[in-house]
Amino acid sequence: MRTTHVTDDIRSRSFTFRVVIDEDRFEDGEQAYHAFAPALKGCHTWGHTYEEALANIHEAVELYVEDLIENGEQIPVDDDQNVLDKSTPAVVVNI
Repeated sequence: MRTTHVTDDIRSRSFTFRVVIDEDRFEDGEQAYHAFAPALKGCHTWGHTYEEALANIHEAVELYVEDLIENGEQIPVDDDQNVLDKSTPAVVVNI
């Protein structure tokens, strides 16, 4: 696994993290969706709908990476986990 050091100019970089969203159920049987980013240990969330879970994991990944930066930790870049590091800004569109 490669990493990007926070000393690199990360303001002009783009990171794309693969996420997984699985259908799940609450204890009462109500439908839910569990979402996580495999490359970011402990980065999990959920939503009542697929769309809500996707929005929540997007926010969770952003907060996780912001926390890494603030603490001077490395951002994981792992081709096996489908984490992409681009040296220029980019826009990711999920359809």
